Amino acid sequence: MAPPEDHVSFRARSRRNSIVGGQAIAALQHVQDVDVPSHHQTEKSSKCLPAPSEQRKVQSLNETPFDTESFTAEVYAKASGGSETVLYLAYGSNLSAETFLGKRGIKPLAQVNVLVPELVMTFDLPGIPYSEPCFANTRYRKTQILDHLAAVNTEKVPLLESERNPKYHKDRWKKGLVGVVYEVSREDYAHIIATEGGGASYQDVVVDCYVLPTSRTVPEKPSTAPFKAHTLFSPAITPTPPGKPPPKSGGRISRPDPSYAQASARYLKLITDGADEHNLPEEYKKYLYDLQPYTITSNRQRLGQFIFLAIWSPIITLLFWMQKLFAGKDGRAPPWLASMLGAMFSAVWASYDAVFFKLFGDGERTISKDEDEEARHHRRCYETTREKESVNT
Repeated sequence: MAPPEDHVSFRARSRRNSIVGGQAIAALQHVQDVDVPSHHQTEKSSKCLPAPSEQRKVQSLNETPFDTESFTAEVYAKASGGSETVLYLAYGSNLSAETFLGKRGIKPLAQVNVLVPELVMTFDLPGIPYSEPCFANTRYRKTQILDHLAAVNTEKVPLLESERNPKYHKDRWKKGLVGVVYEVSREDYAHIIATEGGGASYQDVVVDCYVLPTSRTVPEKPSTAPFKAHTLFSPAITPTPPGKPPPKSGGRISRPDPSYAQASARYLKLITDGADEHNLPEEYKKYLYDLQPYTITSNRQRLGQFIFLAIWSPIITLLFWMQKLFAGKDGRAPPWLASMLGAMFSAVWASYDAVFFKLFGDGERTISKDEDEEARHHRRCYETTREKESVNT
């Protein structure tokens, strides 16, 4: 007997609140990573660590994704199972010793630079407008979900920014994800999950990684043997079982054009610092250094930033403090608090879209004189899409 429709919708809303609440926690953690100086000693970088052993890499070939909730529960319950360590793929601010070793307090046992052909780094995780517009994420280069999103975005954004504007570097990298695989303890991996909102808006995935040889360039095709590593992946829509079409909504908050927003200079510096620390290939570092950060270029935007942060910062700070106080060891907030955080995060972006962008200008992307019309074009596409969605709803 099928459950009543109202019960199904209640469960869907609860799941949605949990996802968006977890997304808000993760975003606020990233903001804190950027804004708050580390009090930990980070002089001892991870440069001297050995690579994971060949035995450990071979063992990884049999590993499968974790359920983040059950994994953290098992770790904190001191239950044993599987390998004593986890191979974790880092690609964003966790490349930086200041963030990973300092603020997160992770103590990696081994590390190696890798290429992951099936993934590409994106900057499509929304943050806080006018301050930290977006953060790093990954997406699969070819998947059913990506095909679905491409079909949806065809209506929303007629042409990719990288195709219209040769100055835009964000989508130019075509060789797969370049990152670092750390070997960490199960307890440290559970802590990584906890710092990302307990994994409520993330899923653990296992991907094929190839050791990067010492070189100035990244190879088109890897020549080394693959091994597997875990990483945290935040899809724009709720994942579905294989063979079933992805839903049109119900996942985390996402922006209409995943290529539109620009990360702050402070956040990008964490990534480039990490790339330098790990001596990633010069070709990839050039791509990272060419990424244009979000910069306020008008007094109208500065006024909008001041008013926006004056309104939202006290609320954000209070809820983030409450999350620290009431969250469990696994980083997950209780349902009532997750709902509050999700509602706050939704309201932050709703107020920006409905009021602040129109009155004060762009809080996601640097606008110069020759780019104003393009920004207006994107926003018109977005507003048209929202109007269509509201009518359909």
